[in-house]
Amino acid sequence: MNKNRALHGCVFLLLWPFHGTTESTVECENPDSTRCSISLEKLLDRAIQHAELIYLVSEDSLSLFEEMFIPFHVQTPLTQTGNVCTTSTLSIPTSRSEVQENSDKWLLHSILFLIKFWIDPVINLQTSLSRYDNAPMALINKTKWISSKLINLEQGVTILIQKMLGEGAIRLDQSNESLADYPVHSDMFESVLRDYTLLACFKKDTHKMETFLKLLKCRRTGGLGCSFL
Repeated sequence: MNKNRALHGCVFLLLWPFHGTTESTVECENPDSTRCSISLEKLLDRAIQHAELIYLVSEDSLSLFEEMFIPFHVQTPLTQTGNVCTTSTLSIPTSRSEVQENSDKWLLHSILFLIKFWIDPVINLQTSLSRYDNAPMALINKTKWISSKLINLEQGVTILIQKMLGEGAIRLDQSNESLADYPVHSDMFESVLRDYTLLACFKKDTHKMETFLKLLKCRRTGGLGCSFL
């Protein structure tokens, strides 16, 4: 119940997309105006809001998938095994001390890398779920929502990189075909386990995005307790 209230309470924060790349800090009365521009701090806040809600919806989606398709004895071992995730093989440290030691540039590019990595797999997950005989529309709709918000977050983080670092977006050279490619004809049991693994890994990585963005915010505000993230 509390989770649902949090979801509904945060939705209004994401109705205003990322607009504007100038240095103006004028607040925008019309969020659809092409002249709309926001400060770096507000842009970072908006990115954090997006990441938080994407994480909440990914958590909700995973729980719904478990209730519908995964026996209880299978759930815990799979969701707690980090090495089944493709991104666990990439050079993105996950320990608190390693993350704290990295620069703002590293954090921003890691966030953008994770976003780009997941866009295609989440889109293809929708295709996979549509082949299920009894996949709830609520779950399919959640994955569609996540896809659109990932693209919004990608745009916002790209603007953050331009503003904070004066750089363009990075290229995603690593292949994520092990997650993105869904065979048309596959065993249903294998499909369910694959999709479950994907949702569990996506949830882990959205938490990383949220944590990295909050660490950036904490550093910029001069917080002394940034190590708690």
